[in-house]
Amino acid sequence: MLDNLVAIIFAGGRSSRMGTDKSLLPFGDKSSMAQFQYDRLNSIFSKVYISAKNNKFDFNPLLIKDIYPQSSPLVALISIFETLEIDETFILSVDTPFIDRDIIEKLYSYNDNSKDIIVAKTSNGIQPLCGIYKKSILPKAKEYLNKDIHKLTYLLKNSNTTFVEFEDDSKFANLNYKEDYLKALI
Repeated sequence: MLDNLVAIIFAGGRSSRMGTDKSLLPFGDKSSMAQFQYDRLNSIFSKVYISAKNNKFDFNPLLIKDIYPQSSPLVALISIFETLEIDETFILSVDTPFIDRDIIEKLYSYNDNSKDIIVAKTSNGIQPLCGIYKKSILPKAKEYLNKDIHKLTYLLKNSNTTFVEFEDDSKFANLNYKEDYLKALI
């Protein structure tokens, strides 16, 4: 277990491309993708939370509700650091069930006090919802929220960010569409 480290699963998206809330779709041997990710990360981290607008789950996760009305990963990050007394957290999107311990440990191997953000990068691009975020990003994140700029790429570009290269794109597959989800079940 990654001692004294916190992980947060982002499960508050609108799932517009899937057509239904993907965090609630069954996955693996679990009743939902959210529970699959929650149980899996609990075997790696000392504490795991789910970030969402409300408690929509049929199990009892530790939950961090968004404290702003807008829906975005930026709002989730701000809510996390304004709710929890932590200096950093690993974040992972609920729809990336193939991210494994090796990927997480590699990201942490780049972690030091000089960095604000450490995120994965593949040939398909930056993976902003697979990384380590520090509380030091909070002032800039709130500034972007006040300007109604919600894309995490702005935060990544304007913070002390380390992009960690990964060769295997397949582990970073996002299950955004019904076809992606059905293929992942096979």
